[in-house]
Amino acid sequence: MLYPFIAIEGNIGAGKTSLTKLLANETSSKLILEQFEDNSFLPKFYNNPEKYSFPLELSFLAERYQQLKTETPQNSLFEQQIFSDYFIYKCLIFAQANLPADELKLYQEFFNIVISNIRIPDLLVYLYVDIEVLLSNIKKRGREYEQNIKADYLINIQKGYINFFEQFSKTEKTRILLLDVSSIDFVSNKNDLKTIENAIFKEYNYGLHRILL
Repeated sequence: MLYPFIAIEGNIGAGKTSLTKLLANETSSKLILEQFEDNSFLPKFYNNPEKYSFPLELSFLAERYQQLKTETPQNSLFEQQIFSDYFIYKCLIFAQANLPADELKLYQEFFNIVISNIRIPDLLVYLYVDIEVLLSNIKKRGREYEQNIKADYLINIQKGYINFFEQFSKTEKTRILLLDVSSIDFVSNKNDLKTIENAIFKEYNYGLHRILL
């Protein structure tokens, strides 16, 4: 297989979980989904970010570490292709957006301890979506605790991802694919889904690749 481990990333409301499920189903691949709905700190964070940002980010790190450590073995002779709807470094991206400097420093120390034991995807796909579309998607899916998310917060997260990818692609041997999917509907339109599949299942060199769909 071209890419044994593929991670789909994106901002809040980008459709990363929906796309991951579709791709895993199309290719009969192993599916790893983030269990964020089980995190009791998440609704508390949206109501009181200053109080709950640190326990939220720390709990996400612990949950993602345990899941990826179990579900993505480093070496396997008979490996099934894996699709995940998150990349472990999103922990750091959201921590940088949500934590004050002193807490971020402590968080980074924890992060650096665990990250060396986590497998990096063979291909990382980021779904770039315009902020207006993200806000519309968030409203449509109707999660109560997300309804007060502001455009400025989404812009900050989006910038965090892009800045991270630009630096990460220079220091790590990985392939990062930035797909602008603002104008397509891969959930309802099979042709749009096929367009994404064609973009993903191509041979890429290490580094950052930007594609407008």
